Amino acid sequence: MDNRKNEKKMDPPGQELPPEAFHQLVERALAEDLDTADIKPEADLTSWWIVAQDTQSRGQILTRQEGIIAGLEIARAVFQRLDSAIVFTPRLADGSPVSAADILVDLQGPARALLTGERTALNFLQHLSGIATLTGAFVKAIAGTAARITDTRKTAPGLRQLEKYAVRLGGGVNHRLGLYDAVLIKENHAAPVGGPGAAVKRARQAATDHRQEHIPIFVETRDLDEVRGALPAQPDRIMLDNMDTASLRDAVQLIRRNAPQIEIEATGGITLKNVRNIALTGVDLISIGVLTHSAPALDLSLLFDA
Repeated sequence: MDNRKNEKKMDPPGQELPPEAFHQLVERALAEDLDTADIKPEADLTSWWIVAQDTQSRGQILTRQEGIIAGLEIARAVFQRLDSAIVFTPRLADGSPVSAADILVDLQGPARALLTGERTALNFLQHLSGIATLTGAFVKAIAGTAARITDTRKTAPGLRQLEKYAVRLGGGVNHRLGLYDAVLIKENHAAPVGGPGAAVKRARQAATDHRQEHIPIFVETRDLDEVRGALPAQPDRIMLDNMDTASLRDAVQLIRRNAPQIEIEATGGITLKNVRNIALTGVDLISIGVLTHSAPALDLSLLFDA
């Protein structure tokens, strides 16, 4: 990649996921399973009616397929919210590649609490690991090119921080986090004001008026005419939406020739089959909604010692 600089470029957050990002989610998930806001484990009828109170158990969380792991600390939080006596010992860290039959975590502690937390912990782990794994597949598919894989706002309500964390673990970078940290002008924004170029100018003026010049401005374009219309307004990023590879290549050349500092993003209709050809057109970023809205869960299980 060339050495173009853009002070407004959105650098991806770090790999860390602070506890405050998932504390309330763990509370809500357990309350949903136990039908009680104050998390009373005795609401798990099966475990409490069948397993004696003083029973201790040991178990392991295992993989059933290859992938990339994400969400271990969330799983830990689930079990320890139910009983602080549970010992949760990961053998790997988030972001680690795994094979089928790998052991992820050793668990030991009160059997009732382990049984109560099993499904909630696995739900988080399987969902986030599925996102990390699918992201990793896209990243692998474009290896050796200058492009990067990025996500979208097509996330499950309430899970955005976690899902975008999983994308980072898979080797992707994050797009804007919400409506508040970037301007992203789409067709429905541009049409009422005269097109992408006019919309970028309005956004740029508003940023100046509100003394928020640091906010990046992205604009979506559908063809070369819209790219030409957006260029004079100097957005920070031009998004090339649902263009074929020939059009993408032409658009990249046009932007590089006239405004090399502008980031270029391909978006729409991207699959594992076509992503490499899209990367080879010279775009900087490839945004893929399927990473978060349709990633299949990674197959994991928790097995107790006999």
